[in-house]
Amino acid sequence: MRDDEPLLRWQWRGYARNHQHPRNLLLHIVAVPMFMAGTVLGIYGLLRLSLPAVALGLVCMGMSMALQGRGHRLEAHAPEPFAGPADIAGRILAEQWITFPRYVLSGQWWRVLAGQTAAPGGPTGQGG
Repeated sequence: MRDDEPLLRWQWRGYARNHQHPRNLLLHIVAVPMFMAGTVLGIYGLLRLSLPAVALGLVCMGMSMALQGRGHRLEAHAPEPFAGPADIAGRILAEQWITFPRYVLSGQWWRVLAGQTAAPGGPTGQGG
């Protein structure tokens, strides 16, 4: 549990531990951009009052979460349980828009996929 630790720090600290399985990493590399596209499409739909755009955005986000959930079932370490609706929303948005892109851009995603250990100072420990 993260107690008073800021969400992004807590999530980054545990990210590598919860993202080790190659298929999970590959599912994430497809599903996270799908979630991002769905989010943008949903917001666009709300701003333009377009029900089809909102619906498609929600479908994209839902499919993304289903794929990532399937990937997380492959992991040896399950993510921390959610503490409630606000925690669900905060953790999902943080992971999709900040933590996973940071994981990819830092090179950690590729190192783990290639079977190398996390770099010093990289994400380790426990988290979601």
